[in-house]
Amino acid sequence: MRMGKQVWMLLFAAMLQWGCGGAPQKAGQEETLASGLIHISVDESFKPVIDSQIRVFEASFPNARIIAHYKPEAECLKDLRYDSIRMVIVTRGLTEGEVELFRDTLGYAPRFGKMANDAIAVVVHQKSKDSLFDLRDIKGMLGGTVPSDKKLVMDGLQATSTVRFMLDSVLRGDKMGGRVQAAPTSEEVIDYVAKNPDAIGFVGVSWIGNKEDSTQLSFLTKVRISALNCRNCPDEVYVKPYQANIVMRRYPMVRGLHYILKENYAGLGSGFVNFLTGERGQLIFKRAYLAPSKMALQVRRMDMEESSF
Repeated sequence: MRMGKQVWMLLFAAMLQWGCGGAPQKAGQEETLASGLIHISVDESFKPVIDSQIRVFEASFPNARIIAHYKPEAECLKDLRYDSIRMVIVTRGLTEGEVELFRDTLGYAPRFGKMANDAIAVVVHQKSKDSLFDLRDIKGMLGGTVPSDKKLVMDGLQATSTVRFMLDSVLRGDKMGGRVQAAPTSEEVIDYVAKNPDAIGFVGVSWIGNKEDSTQLSFLTKVRISALNCRNCPDEVYVKPYQANIVMRRYPMVRGLHYILKENYAGLGSGFVNFLTGERGQLIFKRAYLAPSKMALQVRRMDMEESSF
């Protein structure tokens, strides 16, 4: 009788544990480098390649779930203030002032680093006669100092990484003027250029660089990728945003792709960063026509028709 009573007590305790969350703890174990749930904010310019990274990561680690929120860069950086966002992917790291601010508020400084180099591609209508541009002409059109009937379009006039690059690295302090228009997303920039022969669009190369992506192949039937004057060439030549031109800095509009991780323990954010900066993640960046920053990219001399890209 005493043994039967003990068995019933154990069964009752087990039922209580089940009702109080014992089973969910087993199903949703403590977060690790390869399991758990994390929300991240990502610069919309990099949606195609980060979508690919997340698909491969989650396929490799079935207990991991990464939910990406794509938005303008400035909004991503604002999200770092909130506990629900522990990681952002943008085109810059933190400034010294931002590091100190986070150290004061969190008690530690977030980790950050560069994962790859990206280029801003200049796209024109398929029937456009202009497909070669000097960076000085683009600066003049952006600032309104060069007469032009072209409509310049990018992903928003405020808060995006593309706009910030144009202001900081092309206009270099001058104001943006001219016939500059905004589209909500990079995909809509491409659609606008495809419908307007007098338009010039600016998008991240990962939106149109991967010829193995059927969506990007469809984009390339709508628009053409322009060539810009080479930055570090002995002769006056024009180059497109090939990976070699990004690595060698021959293409004049190159920017970095960085992670910022607000996590001081071995959580899923750290696991995803390890993946992005490891061999598999770097190969995915390479396939998306970005230039990986954590692995060597071999550059070989060969003849290639410009029309092939």
